[in-house]
Amino acid sequence: MGQLPARSGASWPVPLIVVILVISGYLVFGRGDEESPQQKKPSTTTAAAQLDLKKLPASSTKTTIKAAPKDPRPKGIPKGTVVHPKRVVALYDAPDGKPFAKIGPRQFGDTWLPVITRNRDWVQVMLPSKPNNSTGWLRSSELAEAHSRFLIQVHLRTRTLEFFEDNELVNSWSVAIGADATPTPTGRTFVLGQIVDEKQPFSPVILPLGSHSATLDSYGGGPGTVALHGWTDPSVFGKAISHGCVRVPDAALALLRTVPIGTPVIVDKA
Repeated sequence: MGQLPARSGASWPVPLIVVILVISGYLVFGRGDEESPQQKKPSTTTAAAQLDLKKLPASSTKTTIKAAPKDPRPKGIPKGTVVHPKRVVALYDAPDGKPFAKIGPRQFGDTWLPVITRNRDWVQVMLPSKPNNSTGWLRSSELAEAHSRFLIQVHLRTRTLEFFEDNELVNSWSVAIGADATPTPTGRTFVLGQIVDEKQPFSPVILPLGSHSATLDSYGGGPGTVALHGWTDPSVFGKAISHGCVRVPDAALALLRTVPIGTPVIVDKA
C-alpha cells in the first residue's frame, strides 16, 4: 500500500459543474475502515465476467443513484485508506451483493475514494453521487490502494475549519458556511478533486467535495456540488452566508490545496 503524496499546484480543467461557486484533509483516526460483521461467501469470477457494466449508471457528481447504501456511520472518522479504481468497475450494495452502479478511474483527475469498512476481499467506500452520504462496495482486487495522512473537519455551530496531519491539529480558521436557506450538508464526505484557475476572481483553487446542496439542484451551470474555496472579502468569515460551500481564508486555502484527492472531510453541527 502506497502513501499518497501531498498535492502541489496540480491543475485540472474547469468543467461545467463548477459547483456552488459563489457559494459562498490528515486523519484523526477513530472508528471506520473496520471489519464488517457481514459474512458472505467469497465472490466468484464467473459472476463478475457476466456483468454488463454498460447497463449500470455511473456514480459521479452529476448523477443521482437512489439504490446506493447510506453511510452507516456518518459521524465516524475513517482510518485513512483510500482506493483508486484501475478501470470502470461495478459498485455493489453488499459484499457479493447486487451491483447497482459503476465508477471509473477519473472524476476531476484521478478518482480516489475513502474506505470506511473492510470485509475480506471487499471495501466499502464513500461515493460522489447524490444522495449525500451514499456508499458502495468494491472488490479489493480491482483497486489501487494508498493512505492519506490528512483530515479536514468543519464545525457549523462555531463556523470553523480544522486541518489535521498525522493525528495533530495543524491549524484552525474562522470560515463562512451555508446560509439557513442553503445550508452546508453535514456528515462525512471527501475531497473529490482540485480545480486550479488563477484567473478566477474569488478563489484560484476550488476543491469540489463528494456532497451536494440539499436545497439547490443546480448552481452556476453545475449540479450543486459543495466545495471548499477561498474568498476575497474577509468580512464573510464567521458568518452563515454562502450557498452551501465553505469559504476559507487564504492561509487555509494554501494548506488545503496540498492535500491529496480522497482526503476525508467531516462536517458536523458542533
